[in-house]
Amino acid sequence: MPEEKGLVAVVGVSAREEKFGFRIFRDLLAAGYDVEGVNPSGGEVLGKPLRKSLSEIGRPISMVITVVPPRATETVARECISLKVGQVWMQPGSESEAAVEELRKAGIPVVKDACFMVRKGIW
Repeated sequence: MPEEKGLVAVVGVSAREEKFGFRIFRDLLAAGYDVEGVNPSGGEVLGKPLRKSLSEIGRPISMVITVVPPRATETVARECISLKVGQVWMQPGSESEAAVEELRKAGIPVVKDACFMVRKGIW
């Protein structure tokens, strides 16, 4: 089990195995993380239901990993602020300076310009 405690939500999970959202979700599950997948279309991936929003998860979220376009990250950031998530990690390609600024003003730490999977040694 990983050292990190708490729920990790991956926003942008896809059923398409070649997509980074799928790969991150799959590998976090395999590494023993408590993880929920989020996709506005819902559905199921790897036997787990996908939530349509972070709010639908219904329990405290320690970290949100965004694997969506920057515009969508800005919407996710506002939801993170309202839910008081612990941290947001923007995967390369999903970064938004506007979202970073909003999150930091709200006191939520942000990591960007680094792949979560590489940094945590999962890939």
